Amino acid sequence: MSKPKLLMLHDNLAKPAMDMLRNRFHIEICKTSYVESIPTAQDIIDCIPGSFGLFCSSSVIISEDVLKAAGPNFKVIGAMSVGYDHIDLSLLKKYGIRLGNTLGVPTEAIAELTIGLLIATARRFQETNRELKTGGWKRWTPDWFLGLGLAKSTVGIIGYGNIGASVAEKLGCFKISELLYYSRSEKPAAKALGGKLVSVDELVKRSDYIIIAIALNKDTEFIMNRDRIFSMKPTAVLVNIGRGKLVDQDALTEALQQKRISGAGLDVMTPEPLPLDDPLMKLDNCILLPHIGSSTFETRASMAVLTAKNILAVLDNIPMPNEWQHCIMEKCLVKHDGVHFYVNFSIH
Repeated sequence: MSKPKLLMLHDNLAKPAMDMLRNRFHIEICKTSYVESIPTAQDIIDCIPGSFGLFCSSSVIISEDVLKAAGPNFKVIGAMSVGYDHIDLSLLKKYGIRLGNTLGVPTEAIAELTIGLLIATARRFQETNRELKTGGWKRWTPDWFLGLGLAKSTVGIIGYGNIGASVAEKLGCFKISELLYYSRSEKPAAKALGGKLVSVDELVKRSDYIIIAIALNKDTEFIMNRDRIFSMKPTAVLVNIGRGKLVDQDALTEALQQKRISGAGLDVMTPEPLPLDDPLMKLDNCILLPHIGSSTFETRASMAVLTAKNILAVLDNIPMPNEWQHCIMEKCLVKHDGVHFYVNFSIH
């Protein structure tokens, strides 16, 4: 009996994950329109017919055209990512497709990068490194390229899920003055650290550092809108490690150009990859990283293995280790003590 087809966008993944999948699937690597480029939606449409599943990341959009092209044997999407905003979730139930992701796996790697990006932006690493390499160090004076410190500052975290909580825990080592956070409900772990649950508007106006770590959905898109960006302190720093569309990027660019805020550190942006002529590329007070939050050897290997296990679980018709459920985004009917009632579920 021939093996079912699994379409993968890349084959340079951890060997344990590739070995698991090759043992059970005929693997086909998606052909790309351009050499050394990320496959486009059309590339996937051209390659996916007849596939049992798709192993992907957050770098491509999975639309209904992709699902239609896959055909009736298509059963699973294994997303090697925490977020799944690149997938039209409303279509999964319609087409009977299961989705697995890697929620929780890259938490520490992303939280570590967040702290690094925060410090690099506040202490102006990018600007001072350039000065060092171009001879500017010779012009040193006591007020030369002064930066901002974390001690005695107010830090606000928008989104207190796994990553936000890990960032908050790490910030405790820096002797900050106050921790503010926004979430849908009070978090006992945050309260134990002295954190205070506040509205987004209050957080933005009071914080010296704002960290965006919330999941992207229709309710959180542009949660950092123009009004909020321009209500930040002039000395404030914004760090985004969530998704690009959480921030009004045009307004952020304007605020940085006008020095309305001190700086920004972005591991995510819109679009990705960011065009080389984007105005953010020209700003010294904005540090840009190419979406590398989970880019450690250990984390990417663990994410690949979990994604492989999620896909294999569908092949074996057993529960996924980490499966997205339709009810996470909607209301679920729950029975408790003989009474039925609806509960809203969220991963934030």
